[in-house]
Amino acid sequence: MRRKRVLPLAALLLCTPALAGTAPASAAAETGPAGPLRILLTNDDGYNAPGIRMLFQRLTAAGHDVTIVAPLTNQSGAGTKLMSASTIRVEHPEPRVWAVDGTPGDSVSFGLGAVFADRAPDLVVSGTNFGPNVAALATHSGTVGGAIAALERGVPAIAVSTGEMAVPVPEQILNAMRPTNDFTVKLIERLRTQARNGRLLPEGVGLNVNHPVVGADGTGTARGASVTTQDPQVGLKAEYTDAGDGTWKVGVSVVPAPDQKGGDVEAVGADKVSVAPISPDWNTGTADFAKVAKLLGGLRP
Repeated sequence: MRRKRVLPLAALLLCTPALAGTAPASAAAETGPAGPLRILLTNDDGYNAPGIRMLFQRLTAAGHDVTIVAPLTNQSGAGTKLMSASTIRVEHPEPRVWAVDGTPGDSVSFGLGAVFADRAPDLVVSGTNFGPNVAALATHSGTVGGAIAALERGVPAIAVSTGEMAVPVPEQILNAMRPTNDFTVKLIERLRTQARNGRLLPEGVGLNVNHPVVGADGTGTARGASVTTQDPQVGLKAEYTDAGDGTWKVGVSVVPAPDQKGGDVEAVGADKVSVAPISPDWNTGTADFAKVAKLLGGLRP
């Protein structure tokens, strides 16, 4: 089912005029939401992390109405977790900023249920994340989890990350967040000018965007954008060493593997922006569904 969605979205993003450009204002008024978008901005690095603050400034400078509703503390790797608690602590440290003591999913849930209770935002953006969310990293990502929480509630969503499958260099990634944010603004404008019936994306479809680190200092421009699939490779491997006192030391290393053709790892490795369509469910494609149905045919309790 997901595979069927890729080609139309690829045509939307890449087969119309170059993504680096923008459509005339008249076209935007005719085909998409008029005026600035109302955007809920979240992340998993915390409401005060550099990535989310930089993207807040960039989206605001582009004319959008942006409100941060993000975790109070770093929630990297939280995935789609929801706290499911009877109470939740929320701080409101400044105008247009809400800090939720929970996961990215909790933050989006609170944002849609409380901050945007009267009218849902046009878009939820999760990021910009410090580091990549490609391959298996995306499956466990709190950044992607925030976008999934929005999609589950029927709100269009984009997850945005900066980095590649390598040991991160903080200065390079922070510098690369600027071209990442520029691309994000152009991507949103593309979606806005191509929208139908007010929706920025097809119902139940979001985007997982990964921007490479280009150049020695990270300020370089990506070599293009590709609509991709999620590479199935593991990416990282955890290694455990018994410390002898009931604890185990954990080391993490990158696992070399061939890049899947058309996948997100391949695109980022070629200094291209990966734009992978995502959905809020874990359904397989129709071919795999048919294989499993045949395998289990006639099974009874």
